[in-house]
Amino acid sequence: MFLDDLYHSLDPVAFSLGPLTVRWYGLAYLAGFVLCGILLYRIARRWKLDLTSDDVLNVMTGICLGIIVGGRLGYVLFYGAGYYLADPLRIFAFNEGGMSFHGGLLGAVVGGVIVCKRTGISVATMCDLGACVAPLGLFFGRLANFVNGELWGKECDLPWGVMFETGGNVYRHPSQLYEAVLEGILLLAVLLLLSRKMPPRPQGTFMGLFLTWYGLCRFLIEFVRVPDAQLGYLFGFVTMGQLLSLPLIALGVWLLVRATKNKAPQVGHIG
Repeated sequence: MFLDDLYHSLDPVAFSLGPLTVRWYGLAYLAGFVLCGILLYRIARRWKLDLTSDDVLNVMTGICLGIIVGGRLGYVLFYGAGYYLADPLRIFAFNEGGMSFHGGLLGAVVGGVIVCKRTGISVATMCDLGACVAPLGLFFGRLANFVNGELWGKECDLPWGVMFETGGNVYRHPSQLYEAVLEGILLLAVLLLLSRKMPPRPQGTFMGLFLTWYGLCRFLIEFVRVPDAQLGYLFGFVTMGQLLSLPLIALGVWLLVRATKNKAPQVGHIG
């Protein structure tokens, strides 16, 4: 099986320099942040917004910090199952893993909004710009999950099944790659295609589409993904990922409807 051979040929550690060990997971985050910032700036230029490279760098810094803090706290709150209450210092043990997309998304919005408010940048437009490039970060993140052999799917007998080291002596759905394609490559292609229209589509369009698409894909992929062992199925039939995705779908649809009605133009600085 090609994917199984590929997985077993990969090492989660990219390289080591003495006591310093650099993992692909960390490099994926770095690559995602850098490339997303570059792409965001290029879209802003295409939309003829009065945003400088310094503006983008400042906002991206706020977003990155928000993702790291929010992603970690989101995992602790949503997936910790009381583990961190017994040992709160473990919250800061980033080397042990544990990041939540939903928490990271909320953190990214909060971090970006703080910077936008201080610099006079339109929050709504920046949310749309961020939504256009976010799938690129998701793509790198899910690839890193695959290399780490984590967040794997249920048993399967498909030609692309993978036998993960921590998943037992069975072939499983490479659910990380499903998400990399659906929430990463395909969503990025759709958003970038829509972003090329001039004048740009109204404020809220891109954020609404991103939330709706991601929420639906994540909800469906959870059916073939093994839920976190410490939580299992909530109420006996739904995963935490599915539960947290429902509000995203509702908010995304609301933003799309609102964007269609208001038709607010994309702007850079306000006030």
